[in-house]
Amino acid sequence: MPVPLLDLNIQNLALESELKAAFERVLRSGQFILGPEVEALEGALATMLGVRHSIGVSSGTDAILLALMALDIGAGDEVICPTFTFFATAGCVSRVGATPIFVDSCPSCFNVQAAGIARKLSPRTKAIMPVHLFGQAAEMDEILELARPRGIPVIEDAAQSLGAEYKGKPVGGLGTFGTFSFFPSKNLSGFGDGGLVVTNDDALAAKARSLRAHGAKPKYYHKYVGGNFRIDPLFAALLAVKLPHYQTYTQKRRDNAAYYTAALANLPGVVLTPGAGKPCGDGSLPVEVAPGSRLVLPGPHQDVTHIWNQYTLRVPGQGRRDALKETLKAKKVGTEVYYPVPMHQQECFAGLPSAHETLPVAQRLATESLSIPIYPELTRTQQDEVIAAIAAFVSAG
Repeated sequence: MPVPLLDLNIQNLALESELKAAFERVLRSGQFILGPEVEALEGALATMLGVRHSIGVSSGTDAILLALMALDIGAGDEVICPTFTFFATAGCVSRVGATPIFVDSCPSCFNVQAAGIARKLSPRTKAIMPVHLFGQAAEMDEILELARPRGIPVIEDAAQSLGAEYKGKPVGGLGTFGTFSFFPSKNLSGFGDGGLVVTNDDALAAKARSLRAHGAKPKYYHKYVGGNFRIDPLFAALLAVKLPHYQTYTQKRRDNAAYYTAALANLPGVVLTPGAGKPCGDGSLPVEVAPGSRLVLPGPHQDVTHIWNQYTLRVPGQGRRDALKETLKAKKVGTEVYYPVPMHQQECFAGLPSAHETLPVAQRLATESLSIPIYPELTRTQQDEVIAAIAAFVSAG
């Protein structure tokens, strides 16, 4: 039985009549730029995330870009961010003329740690941008303890973690800005590109809203050089149809993750990631796993609620990750490698001093990480197919 990495049609077609009604409502309204559909979605998301301001934008990438622009970050500035992440995090820093300063990862949750950030702080540090990767929060208390006394803004890249919590609080509203993505692969999957910027700062929110529409307020009077970062009313209306179902989607992902972990943990040579169930730590967790370990399962740290945007395995041993990927491909099981090349080793950043650094955890994760299907509509029969294929691979050594 084929098991795709993601099947959007099952989720979307279940809401077909409601989605068509939303389309017709927008069509008949004649309001195709901002307006009540956008405001309604922004209000609902602000309530969900417990923030004062929620600003719909054109993509998760533009959300990061808008936050950086609102903070006046530019040439000569440095922004500390992870090297093990999607390109948009560092790419937006470069686009505003600043320099991304890359930090290594926690081998357990894959996120940046405060200890690594502390080593990269300098007088040029104008922002810290942790990424809540794969659906799990970074250690925000420790990061904020570094940033606040120094007056350094924190931008939470929460593109993969809408609704994830850190010590009972939703991510995104903990720092100066939070940014989210509604790309179709995200847990709240949109119909194309779309994103969100959130903040509790009234002045920054007003500036971000102005920058979203070419820096104008009122129309044709430009205080800033902004961009066209507006979310479309049709996108907002369609996404609003799915929002009431989001908690159900999230719980199904959690159930799927628990099922994988319970089944795979019984296999020989399979271990739970070091540090699972404990605080993220001080950067001392070993990247090496116990001798004989054939597969490392993900597990959330203490004080976080995981939304499982990805269920990401580590496959130790030279070439074994790619061998497992090919094994699953032959069984028609979808997988993805997030991410095969850390940011500090990307060709476009070759001129940066960090291009010559060794960031050993991220470089190891890039060779060992493999994500398997975790989407809400995944059936137990499909999961059993995935588990059986992995079991055969692990048993073969």
